Amino acid sequence: MQGCVSSAPPSAASPFHADWEARVFALQRALLVKKVFNLDEFRDAIETMPPQEYLAASYYERWFHAIRTLLERKGVIEPGALDHA
Repeated sequence: MQGCVSSAPPSAASPFHADWEARVFALQRALLVKKVFNLDEFRDAIETMPPQEYLAASYYERWFHAIRTLLERKGVIEPGALDHA
């Protein structure tokens, strides 16, 4: 997004602020390895978030949004299946 400041990834000293972030990271890696989606699709799913959602979301909230979006788009899960996750 041009003109917007994005949040930087967590520091190397403390990569995760909460347990759920580590699970999102592991899930993303597993789905890439299984070729459920590729890195370009993942990045696009983050970059096409509505601007207000993008700016309000943390780094791993954006990752979770991308995972949920891609799994729904590809028919792996039903739309809304992870809305309360």
